[in-house]
Amino acid sequence: MNQLILKQAESLTKFRIVSFYCAVIFIFIALFGLINNGLNLGLDFTGGYLTEFSTENSISQDKMEVLLTSFLPDSFHLSSADDGTHWSVQQIDNDISLKGKSWLTEFSNQSGLTISPQDAIYIGSQVGEELINQGGLALLTAMIIILLYLSFRFEWRLAAGSVIALFHDVIIVIGIFAWFEIPFDLTILASLLAIIGYSLNDSIIVGDKIREIMKRNKDKEIDTVINIAIKATIERTLITSGTTLATIIAIWIFAGDSLAGFAIALFAGVLVGTFSSVAISATVPQLLGLTTDYYVKKEEEVCHLP
Repeated sequence: MNQLILKQAESLTKFRIVSFYCAVIFIFIALFGLINNGLNLGLDFTGGYLTEFSTENSISQDKMEVLLTSFLPDSFHLSSADDGTHWSVQQIDNDISLKGKSWLTEFSNQSGLTISPQDAIYIGSQVGEELINQGGLALLTAMIIILLYLSFRFEWRLAAGSVIALFHDVIIVIGIFAWFEIPFDLTILASLLAIIGYSLNDSIIVGDKIREIMKRNKDKEIDTVINIAIKATIERTLITSGTTLATIIAIWIFAGDSLAGFAIALFAGVLVGTFSSVAISATVPQLLGLTTDYYVKKEEEVCHLP
């Protein structure tokens, strides 16, 4: 029985170490995609025109794209709702997009469709630049506050594991958007802030458990303590992640194209956040030399103070 437990512990340790190096590879792949492809910034950041209209009859996405491609010479992003009767066309900031609703009349006459204009919104490029600056500032502020919180909450190696896991999750999600050229808009930025909170929650749960077991079992090896902590928290983590993913999938399926990017970002963030809580936040402290007698040494240092 003891040999079986030892084998399971060794297997879990190997899995954590291998997963850590896989996470490092994933980060480099995501960064390469981000540097090579860049982000496909949406209308919120680049500026341009959003034109919304409805059609009398339901039309397939492919057919509408063919009709618009033959009419609009520049690139555009098309999304639909209400079973193909409500349409949104996002165009870059140029002379054609500035015509607003006027091009819909020409398009209706040429395509033979019965079109009802709904709305037309223009976003200037200066507004897009301000949104990029404010969004970046929001992410930076969140990161700084989290770093301050972790520095007071945990021993520095446990805090380092949580911080590295946090950066890993954000970089991987951004890398996915860069590689697949998914439009990156304000909803995605909001999802990144949500991912930061979710990732931090997972890391804190694991870190708290490691610290608790370290205080109770001062004679155990650190990798044994970490394995016990993971086993104690894995069920809760999987249940939380599973229920969250179910909600995100419902948004992805039923909310339409307008929230598809938001759902993709959250879905990827929850998956990589669950992975990083084991592969990074629980493994980095061991690689940095954390030992189970840390709190014993700390108590001895306090006792010897003059």
